[in-house]
Amino acid sequence: MPVPEIWTEKYRPRTLSDVVNQSHVVERLKAWVKSGSIPNMLFAGPAGVGKTTVALALARELYGESWNQNFQETNASDDRGINVVRGRIKDFAQTRPIGADFKIIFLDESDALTPEAQQALRRTIEKYAGVCRFILSCNYSSRIIEPIQSRCAVFRFRNLSKEDVSSYLKRIVEGENLEAEESGLEAIYEISGGDLRKATNLLQSASALGKIDRNTVYEVAAQAQPKDISEMINFALSGKFAEARKKLHDLLFVQGLSGEDIIREMHRQIFNLDIPEEKKMILIENIGEYEFRLNQGGSEDIQLEALLAQFAKIGGN
Repeated sequence: MPVPEIWTEKYRPRTLSDVVNQSHVVERLKAWVKSGSIPNMLFAGPAGVGKTTVALALARELYGESWNQNFQETNASDDRGINVVRGRIKDFAQTRPIGADFKIIFLDESDALTPEAQQALRRTIEKYAGVCRFILSCNYSSRIIEPIQSRCAVFRFRNLSKEDVSSYLKRIVEGENLEAEESGLEAIYEISGGDLRKATNLLQSASALGKIDRNTVYEVAAQAQPKDISEMINFALSGKFAEARKKLHDLLFVQGLSGEDIIREMHRQIFNLDIPEEKKMILIENIGEYEFRLNQGGSEDIQLEALLAQFAKIGGN
């Protein structure tokens, strides 16, 4: 019996032309592919927007079928220290390319490297410039030391729009012959926040339950339904603290949602409330305070009840 494929890999774009959005990056890379040479590069941007996909597609277009002989992918978060630079990266960099002028080392999550490891990487980039090109991927370019940034062409990847995510998901729905409602695809975008990898995984998980709609998506994602959070907030702002607390306990103990997921959805729902902007500002300030308390280890039910109490006070003023 064949092993089911993971859709994030099955539907990963193979060429630069297939990459979702990021045209400002793709067009420059296509020009370099035509010239047959690329500089060292730094890909910066949020998770799931195509950084690794672009690096793999670039290698395929440069080297053809033998691309994996001249391409090494290393995840810096696996080993953050200097040994990963002195060992695996240096060993690959000092061997000659096969049938090409240079090799490519793709260093994913490079912002996880320690400053010492980054200094060692800078020297490695300089030493093997003749036979090796480096592509560094990170979420935050500010965590990459300046000497490395100055040696790289920096590309900033953008968040994917709702239309981008929806178009990509519909291609998978068609390819897998799924039954998916528009509301289900919208829910996937709401939860993924433009992270295409997360969106694809959610779609594959939801497909196991049959028809893909809003309810199945939120069920597999174990996320708070926006309508439930909105109802809880409105109870609190209306002074119905007991009802708000009951709704909170249903979310925490019956649905089994985490306090962090609830408070994030509360933050999103604030902007949909029909209240003065000044009150929204106070509510968001309170959410920030209690989200910090949760991160510091505060009890979920106590902290969220306290937050609802603050909402009730604000609603009564």
